[in-house]
Amino acid sequence: MTDTSATTETTAAPAVILDPAIEVGGNRYYRDARGALVPENLVKPPDLLRDQAVRKILSYAEVLSEQLSRFRGHTFDDIGALLELLAADYKTTLGGKKGNVGLTSIDGTLKVVVQVQDHLTFGAEMQIAKHLVDECISDWAAGARDEIRALVEHAFQVDKEGRINRGALYQLRRLDIDDDRWRQAMAALTDSMQVVGTATYVRFYRRASPEGRWQPVTINLATA
Repeated sequence: MTDTSATTETTAAPAVILDPAIEVGGNRYYRDARGALVPENLVKPPDLLRDQAVRKILSYAEVLSEQLSRFRGHTFDDIGALLELLAADYKTTLGGKKGNVGLTSIDGTLKVVVQVQDHLTFGAEMQIAKHLVDECISDWAAGARDEIRALVEHAFQVDKEGRINRGALYQLRRLDIDDDRWRQAMAALTDSMQVVGTATYVRFYRRASPEGRWQPVTINLATA
C-alpha cells in the first residue's frame, strides 16, 4: 500500500517589496527578469512607474487575500459551531462536512447560504449512452420531435474545456420515453457519473425588508 500520510511542503511567496532597488557601492540597481542588475539611471521612467504601480496594487491585493482567507475560515467555523449547538438540542452531533444550509436573521433581511457542489466526471458509459440514444433517434426518424433531437445534441456536446453540459444531461434523464434502449441509455448515463471531489461555497445576501428581493453581498472582485 502506498503511504499517503506525507504532505508536500509549499513555500509561501515572499511579501511584495515596494522598493526593490539594490544599493551597491552607493549606487541603486534594479534586477531585471533575467536576474541582471540594471543601474537606476538606465531604467526607463515608464518602466519604473509601471513597476511601482504593480507593486503597490499587489501589496494591497495580498492583504485582501489574507483577510478573505481568514474570513472564509472564520465563517465556516462559525457556521459549524452553530450547527453543532443546534444538533446538541436534539442530543446528536453532526460531524464531518456540513451540507447545504441557509441561515436567515430574525428580521428576514440577512441571509448566509452554504452550498456543497459535487465535481463530476463522466466515464466510458457516456459513450454507450450516446450510442444507444443515437440508435433511438435513427429508428424514430421522422417520428422524433425536433426538440428532442436538439436536446440530445446539446446534452452530449463538449465545450472548449472538454466539459459536458450537465444541465442538459439532467433534462435528458427527465424525459419519460417508453423505449427499452432509451431506458438502457439513461441507466448508462447515470452509471457514467462519478463524483471526483466536492467544493463548498458560501454566499451572502441582504434586502431592505422581508418583502424585498435578495441582493447579493459581493466579495468577488469581478462583480464587486
